[in-house]
Amino acid sequence: MTGEFESLHLILQNLYAEMMPLCGDMVGVAKGIAGLGALFYVAAKVWQALARAEPVDVYPLLRPFAIGLCIMFFPTFVLGTINAVMSPVVKGCNNILQDQTLDMQKYSEQRNKLEYEAMARNPATAYLVSDEAYDKKLEELGWSPEDLFEMMKMQAKRTSHELKQYIRNAFRNFLELLFQAASLILDTIRTFFLIVLSILGPLVFALSIYDGFQGGLTQWIARYIGIYLWLPISDLFSSVLARIQVLMMEKDIAALSDPDFVPDNSNAAYIIFMLIGIVGYLTIPTVASWVIQSGGAGGYGQKVTQLAYMGGKGAAALGGAVAGHAAGAIGKGAKSGYGYMKGRMGGGGSDGGSGGSQAALGGRYGTPTNNKN
Repeated sequence: MTGEFESLHLILQNLYAEMMPLCGDMVGVAKGIAGLGALFYVAAKVWQALARAEPVDVYPLLRPFAIGLCIMFFPTFVLGTINAVMSPVVKGCNNILQDQTLDMQKYSEQRNKLEYEAMARNPATAYLVSDEAYDKKLEELGWSPEDLFEMMKMQAKRTSHELKQYIRNAFRNFLELLFQAASLILDTIRTFFLIVLSILGPLVFALSIYDGFQGGLTQWIARYIGIYLWLPISDLFSSVLARIQVLMMEKDIAALSDPDFVPDNSNAAYIIFMLIGIVGYLTIPTVASWVIQSGGAGGYGQKVTQLAYMGGKGAAALGGAVAGHAAGAIGKGAKSGYGYMKGRMGGGGSDGGSGGSQAALGGRYGTPTNNKN
């Protein structure tokens, strides 16, 4: 399974390399837009300097020509430079992951071997994992009703153990599949974003010459680098999880080396960390935005979150006020009912009941009451 997913990641890398020549299709359009923008930009700056009777500053006028030079050699000068700088980061993080993965595979094989030996060493569980121990225990039994019942019980325990192992392994394989799928989805989205940014990059550079679009150049560079970092950050995250699993396996190996230790075969910690890894892959774009602040949709999402939080607080306050008002009304009604019942039962007879009723009504509406003597 791992080799199949590695081949898919390699296909995505080749796809990015094959899509890079498409940047040349946008270079011609971008050069026309950039040339027109440079003409307007230089004319506006020179006219402003002449209108103010000031000397023309030549240095700011070089910006459109520098951007035009980047557009002309965009695939090699811009993308090639960024990829050459970021490629060692990707390779370094991938090497860390490969080292941790090899250690995890080695310790996993050692742990499984010790676990099998520990169960085979225990007479109470040896027949569950060893066919020889199971056949030997059957030969020791006779054909009495008690022995036949013991055979049925042994077979039931062995079948139950095999079924538990099968379900546990199936669930673990399913989580491993989800873990690899999450990594592949992240890499696919990353490749798609990089291809879009690369193809439309010359157009962004051309528009950045115009006043009002100058911030697009820095935002494009920041977003390209931020998305490029998704892969090394995911490798670092996977290496951290692999290191945690290696430490847990070392602890299990030390425990299984004890002859008196009885393994439980639960692998609950492994399953938990697989779930953590699946959820953790969803946070990688956020971590990348911490490394390179690119703004954009991240700021919009933060605003939406703040508005939702404020709306939730307002709804909670309104709900609390309504609940408090309702509780006060219920309390007043209960108090009035209590006064009414007290007046009915405290007077005795019809006169006392009438007086109690009038007293309760008088206390409710604030009108004077006249009790009969």
